Amino acid sequence: MGVEVRVEGLTKSFGGQPVWADVSLTLPAGEISVLLGPSGTGKSVFLKTLVGLLKPDRGAIWVAGQNLPALSERKLYEVRKLFGVLFQDGALFGSMNIYDNVAFPLREHTRRAESEIRAIVHEKLEMVGLLGAEEKLPGQISGGMRKRAGLARALVLDPEIILFDEPDSGLDPVRTAYLNQLIIDLNQQTGATFLIVTHDINTARTVPDNIGLIYHGHLAMFGPREMLLSSTEPVVRQFLNAQRIGPIGMAEEKDAEELRAEADSGVELPPLPAIPPQLRPSDGRPRPAEHPPGRWCRENGVTPPPGSFVDPVHPAGVEAEPSPWGRHAADSPEPGEVLR
Repeated sequence: MGVEVRVEGLTKSFGGQPVWADVSLTLPAGEISVLLGPSGTGKSVFLKTLVGLLKPDRGAIWVAGQNLPALSERKLYEVRKLFGVLFQDGALFGSMNIYDNVAFPLREHTRRAESEIRAIVHEKLEMVGLLGAEEKLPGQISGGMRKRAGLARALVLDPEIILFDEPDSGLDPVRTAYLNQLIIDLNQQTGATFLIVTHDINTARTVPDNIGLIYHGHLAMFGPREMLLSSTEPVVRQFLNAQRIGPIGMAEEKDAEELRAEADSGVELPPLPAIPPQLRPSDGRPRPAEHPPGRWCRENGVTPPPGSFVDPVHPAGVEAEPSPWGRHAADSPEPGEVLR
């Protein structure tokens, strides 16, 4: 099973240039969380800081009762074994075939016999649909296959936390859809805690249990998927719905003149799109952290966008139950507050 990751007041800068400051959030054990944000906001830096590859200026990262930034190199090396990481391009060794790439962590970090390594590697390759491609070099396979090989390598030590750094980058929509389903299925099989950095809005709307948004050097909001997908907070609404109207511009943040001109134009924002159902595992079973559709909205008195929570396969059966809707999501939680 996965473990909880608790981040408290995390701050990071390079050469006096702040990347983000005072980031606090909790990744619930065994759940899938997505981290979004405009390009250049330090999402990949956040992942590297979580796993201890970069040291924060201040703050704490609590994993299995240990604060990672305070650990010695030797102890940090041991805690890192709880993590698996899928890097953007797969980060495979070009001179090694797929089998040896996946086997590398086992040979590096364990004393297992080669027969045991072979069984584990074949198991992980089968999990990601690459059994039979063991002898191919990374340059002989497609980008999507390289991602899956990198994922098999991330799984090979049976980590309790798996970090995905833009797994859909460079993939077409069809391959992204297959990868998303694979992520859901792997979460079901492993029970690990997943954190995915992505720019793909469809992924953010259908895959995670929780969503976070980094913007302008801070965590704008983090919480259950329904909380962010029903939010009218300007930066959250703009990013999650790919709109031009709002505080985000080509250079991340619009200046006061741009915002004033936008307000004076009288252009109205389109309505929020309906919240879609979450993707389910391929076997149709409920997700490990699945809640009844619309529960967060009902419990917090938030009116979801019209048409939300309708299963396209059974459109008459999954509407959220009637309830005394009372406010919009942005009226209740403070930015960065985690609500369950």
